[in-house]
Amino acid sequence: MLRLGMTNPPYILEHLEEMAKILNHPRVYAFLHIPVQSASDSVLMEMKREYCVADFKRVVDFLKEKVPGITIATDIICGFPGETDQDFQDTLKLVKDYKFPSLFINQFYPRPGTPAAKMQQVPAHVIGERQQVLVTEESFDSKFYVAHNQFYEQVLVPKNPMFMGKMVEVDIYESGKHFLKGQPVSNAKVYTPSISKPLAKGEVSGITEEFRHMLANGSRTKAHMSAETLEESRMLWVLHGGGLKILSVALVLLALLVAFFMKAHK
Repeated sequence: MLRLGMTNPPYILEHLEEMAKILNHPRVYAFLHIPVQSASDSVLMEMKREYCVADFKRVVDFLKEKVPGITIATDIICGFPGETDQDFQDTLKLVKDYKFPSLFINQFYPRPGTPAAKMQQVPAHVIGERQQVLVTEESFDSKFYVAHNQFYEQVLVPKNPMFMGKMVEVDIYESGKHFLKGQPVSNAKVYTPSISKPLAKGEVSGITEEFRHMLANGSRTKAHMSAETLEESRMLWVLHGGGLKILSVALVLLALLVAFFMKAHK
């Protein structure tokens, strides 16, 4: 079997019919590596590429039509000097549209001595998303506080004591293998993520105002209680009194059973 390697669009634009015949040959793999690098014509021009995005699409569309099931591999360079957010989005759209089964993605590296190395560089990490994060702990190196966003992604934020246990709005400015870094938004509200006011010590949650009032003044009787209030009273009895007695009896019986079985197996 023969496998064709890599070629650039301008080298085969005038030979597409012949290329399709070769790739359809039973002893040739239906595979071709055609780098696109970017879906922005302005970026391709800065790269000194000898083709435009339309040339790349023409090659790929033709081969996909003439060579059923062909595998098209391509390359992407991210962060080439001068690349804008729109340029990047255009490249993402190209990838989504063609769904390349093999895609090689590289971050631009300014090789010394090349014209591109002297151009204005794009920051290595460009995120720019604003998120609400919950700060819960200190990082292992003690340099940051650790927070998590809605998707439980770890976000490192500056160590400001007022952030601990609070929700903080941050701008994500950097990403690593297992974390993001966030800068708190200026004048953003820092708040405790509580749905309601915390209960006072000894206060029981989930009881109605009617029963709460009865507990406060002690003037109501069972005869005047609603069905809901009676149920709450039974629950409190289980939690605070009767339940403890039942639990104590159960523990005594369990202890007796354990002692009996231990004696029986001696």
